[in-house]
Amino acid sequence: MAASVTAADADATRLGIGDDATFGGVLQAAGLLFFAFAGYARIATLGEEVRDPARTIPRAIPLALGIALVVYAAVAVAVAVAVLLVLGPQGLPDATAPLSAAARAAGADWLAPVVRVGAAVAALGSLLALILGVSRTTLALACDRHLPHALAAVHPKFQVPHRAELVVGAVLAATTDVRGAIGFSSLGVLAYYAIANASAWTLAPDEGRPARIIPVVGLVGCLVLAFALPATSVIAGAAVLAAGAAAYAVRRAVIAGKA
Repeated sequence: MAASVTAADADATRLGIGDDATFGGVLQAAGLLFFAFAGYARIATLGEEVRDPARTIPRAIPLALGIALVVYAAVAVAVAVAVLLVLGPQGLPDATAPLSAAARAAGADWLAPVVRVGAAVAALGSLLALILGVSRTTLALACDRHLPHALAAVHPKFQVPHRAELVVGAVLAATTDVRGAIGFSSLGVLAYYAIANASAWTLAPDEGRPARIIPVVGLVGCLVLAFALPATSVIAGAAVLAAGAAAYAVRRAVIAGKA
């Protein structure tokens, strides 16, 4: 995006914070951006598939977070600043393909196809990571018979939940719109991180319980960011969570009735 920085339409004043910036807007942006950092938790879902998970996972999580932070910071400097210089904070929200629009505004039309290919590869990588985590969650639910037990199968050679991966991949390919799913996914991620923080509060000292303030701050932070998301994402996510809780309650009632 070097051409965008040196374009005639580039204006350094566009990097300033406008008068319409609000604290709520910053919180909403933080909630949406949280989605981009959510992948590190998928390391924990692979606990059954790594050697010495008690040693490997605590090292892998901060390492993954550190690498992601450095990469995102580099992208922000190299790409986000260039796009803002050309399109500005007013033009950027109206652009359906901001990187392509910035390239065209900079007079580098030849970059537009390259940007589209890069976006497709990035989206594919994100979906592959999503399949990795969701399929393992599906495996756990199937093992506990909250989902069809057939999905609990593990491949005899590769030792991966191949049926769960195929089902999750097919569902994502058929239903997922990456652009529309970010807000909904951010709410889901924040919700289960809030539950994880609440669960950490209940740990006993010999179970590795952290200082009490850590899960409290984590829980409050997750809830604040979740409710700062766009209303449509909050409503849709809350509806899905409520439906899941209702289905679980019905299942428990049926099992208790049979017992």
